[in-house]
Amino acid sequence: MISVLLVDDHPVVRAGVRGMLAGEPDIAVVGECSSAAEAVTAVRAVRPDVVLMDLRMPGVDGAAATAEVRAVAPDTRVVVLTTYDTDGDILRAVEAGAAGYLLKDASRTELVDAVRGAARGETVVAPAVAGRVFRQLRHPRPVTLSPREVDVLRLVAQGLSNGEIGLRLHITEATVKTHLLRAFGKLGVGDRTAAVTTAMAAGLLPT
Repeated sequence: MISVLLVDDHPVVRAGVRGMLAGEPDIAVVGECSSAAEAVTAVRAVRPDVVLMDLRMPGVDGAAATAEVRAVAPDTRVVVLTTYDTDGDILRAVEAGAAGYLLKDASRTELVDAVRGAARGETVVAPAVAGRVFRQLRHPRPVTLSPREVDVLRLVAQGLSNGEIGLRLHITEATVKTHLLRAFGKLGVGDRTAAVTTAMAAGLLPT
């Protein structure tokens, strides 16, 4: 029997995934969590074979949660299940130790096959995502941020809000958002935390 833990901050998504796995004689959902902290606690308690992990959650995101899960339970396989497929998101999940990366539009068959494959120790990746990973690894694109984008991300790293950043840099909050969105696009991420961590990892921000 393959034990599965669901981690997603949306109850309706967890219910949908549970329903897709229901009826499979060799798969049992042993728990549900809505945050990374809950996930790590649950993994310690039930030691699931597979964790289906959302990528974007309040607080610690799915990539960081994946690394934590792998640290406390190295035998547990984490498959990211998300709506996001930017290059930065994919690579961060892989680097964190994810055994797979599926999009939430996956079919029931794809999801069930992924759970079984992950439990067998296989790497399971949606075909479209796999293509992007290989292209990125073979032809990594150099990323450069403008001086103003660096300034904005540096202040984000210090915990300042957009309004506070605007006051500090003497620009409008709308301009701050514009710089952030441009930085997100260059870094291949979709949120402030990922932008800061990715920029630091690439040496674009002081650590």
